Amino acid sequence: MIRSFRDLEVYNESYELAIIINTHVNRLPFFEKNDLGSQLRRASKSVPANIAEGWAKRRFEKQFKLHLDSSIGSCNEMEVHISMAKDLHFWEQTFCNDLLNRYLQLGGKLNNLRNNWKTY
Repeated sequence: MIRSFRDLEVYNESYELAIIINTHVNRLPFFEKNDLGSQLRRASKSVPANIAEGWAKRRFEKQFKLHLDSSIGSCNEMEVHISMAKDLHFWEQTFCNDLLNRYLQLGGKLNNLRNNWKTY
């Protein structure tokens, strides 16, 4: 039974990914920590935050879906930033590929939740 946003698989996955990203931002080159690093930190934190805020407003369908759309958008943004870190050789390719796959799956799950939320 889902009693809180913390019971949602998408929340837990997004929170775990945000912790991983924020831990690894320190491994970026010094000149990228304030640029790419800031974007990675902000977008990664946006996903679980929007899920939590949307869950609080789930009685209002448009508001709930708007927050899930924002979470999906932040997942897409993370794919761009992680790809940039990979292609600029700031992070290892296997690490980046794993993150990209996880964000791609998370975006799909968020989309499913958005489309089927009344069944949860």
